Amino acid sequence: MTPGSERQWMEPLSLANPRHAFLLKTAELLHQYGTPSYRLERVMGKLSASLDVDSTYLYTPTSLIISIGRGDEERTFLRRVDSGEVDVSKLLAFDAILEELEAGEITISEATRSLDAAATAKPTYSNWTTAAASGIACGSVAVLFGAGVYEGILAFLLGVFLCGLSYSAAYWGAERGLLEPLAGFLVAVISLLTAQHWIALDDRLTTLAALILPLPGLTLTVALTELALGHLAAGGARLAGAAVKLLTLVLGVGLAWRLIPGGMHTAGALPYTVQLPLPDWAMWFTLPLAPAAFAVLFRVPISQWHVIFMVSISGFLTSRSMGQWFAPEVGSFCGATVVGVGSNLYARLTNRPAMAAQTPGLLILVPGSLGYRSLIAMLESQTVQGIELAFNMTLVAVSLVGGLLFANLLLPPKRIL
Repeated sequence: MTPGSERQWMEPLSLANPRHAFLLKTAELLHQYGTPSYRLERVMGKLSASLDVDSTYLYTPTSLIISIGRGDEERTFLRRVDSGEVDVSKLLAFDAILEELEAGEITISEATRSLDAAATAKPTYSNWTTAAASGIACGSVAVLFGAGVYEGILAFLLGVFLCGLSYSAAYWGAERGLLEPLAGFLVAVISLLTAQHWIALDDRLTTLAALILPLPGLTLTVALTELALGHLAAGGARLAGAAVKLLTLVLGVGLAWRLIPGGMHTAGALPYTVQLPLPDWAMWFTLPLAPAAFAVLFRVPISQWHVIFMVSISGFLTSRSMGQWFAPEVGSFCGATVVGVGSNLYARLTNRPAMAAQTPGLLILVPGSLGYRSLIAMLESQTVQGIELAFNMTLVAVSLVGGLLFANLLLPPKRIL
């Protein structure tokens, strides 16, 4: 190869074309802040068409493969990007910038600067607010699971503790994958020792409620949605990641129960029961707290909270009532349909992404607790019960996916995100 030909071959890789550089940056940012594959690839396809650029995108939870150009001019780029937690505030900002660019209101250079500013903006909520929201989410879920006063308080404290633990792990640069088994181990130890030596409470229920946020129920639902829509690479990888995360969480819990005398129960029996039960109306008091906590955790701006409340509560009540009248999978399907239709209606009325309302609304319906209980039953040699719970988890997850797809059929979203 002559020096001149080498220079000709290297020149397109410099990304001197601002449109190409902008597409790469946008795809990385959408990937980084929790956009699933079926939304990201459609958004980038539409954006590329508006910029008159031929491009193809392949998304997996840990990488992006982007091909720009056709024929001899085609160049492929690989980006190693870890799919992070959903950050609704940043996705709303990105969506508004892309909308202005497509409308011709700003230039590509202005859009690039705006994307950088939005990506580096301070978090919507402080660490202390996020920690409090984690505790409220765990305590609220404990009440919805039938916990008493002691279980709810301990679940709240453990939720705050786990949030602090995640911040510490990020600060010290802990190895990825260490947090889940450590969280399961510490939560199980604290719950069990509290039940044995200080306050008689249901340690199993408390442990489950405290681990409700690390449980990968939402990841499982997103993975199945990706698989259903034909995004096999992203869906398969995300499904495997969810399974490993669940296994490591249960590994930590199982180690705690094996090490502490009295930790393992026989035949799935609970040695402690709720000692100070809450009245029936406590659920109606707690129900609005969970969506508020989820809104903080997903960094939803306060201006959008009313939508989160309406979508989340209506979806939960629909799922609960239909599940009692018919079957849990019917309830999950109907609840997801309500969440999907409500989110799409919000997107149509406000011209904002449906993800802003759909993700927090879906979290309260996902079957993470069923997967956890399935592995716990297996751990205690309750094989039949474990298989039954695993099958129920799969049915509920598939029902949620079906409900979301049916909602898109009833009321298609106006915005891709």
